[in-house]
Amino acid sequence: MKTFVIPLNGWAAGERKFAFHAGLEFFQQFDNTEILDAGVNVEVTVVKDGRNKVEGSLHLEGTVTVPCDRCLDPVTLPVESTPSETLTPGGTEVDWDLSQAVYDFVCLSLPLQRSHPEGACDPDTVRFLSRGERGNEEAGTATEVNSPFAALKGLLDSK
Repeated sequence: MKTFVIPLNGWAAGERKFAFHAGLEFFQQFDNTEILDAGVNVEVTVVKDGRNKVEGSLHLEGTVTVPCDRCLDPVTLPVESTPSETLTPGGTEVDWDLSQAVYDFVCLSLPLQRSHPEGACDPDTVRFLSRGERGNEEAGTATEVNSPFAALKGLLDSK
C-alpha cells in the first residue's frame, strides 16, 4: 500500500502540502468489511524542521457509507477530522507512511450509533422490528399473570 507515503529525503526544511484520496479500495486493504463505500479527501501539510523532526497536520473530509444499525441498509455519513502526527525519523527512514493513521482517524470520526435520520430507515424492517417489540410486551403481560408472585401483589394494597 503506497497510497499515503510522503518522501522525506531530498527536500530541505520547510513546509510542503500533499493531497490524497481514500476510496473503498483503501479501506478494503485493511480488511474492513463494515465500510461499504468511501470518498474521503486527505490534505496533509508537512513541516520539516532543520533538525530531526517532521510534523504533519491532516485534514480529512468526505463521506463513508456503512450499514445502518437499525435497518442494515447503507447509510452515508459525513467524515471530518483535523488530526496531527509527529515523526522523529531514526536516520534510515526516507518515507513517512500515513496509511494507518488516515484509516484510524476516519474510523474514529464515525459516530458510535450509525443510523439513518428518524423515519428514513427501511419501512419493512422497521415494521418487522416494531411487531417484535409488541410481541415481547404481550409475552411480558402473560408472564406476570402466570407468575406465582402475582397473587402476592395485592397483599400490600389490602391493608
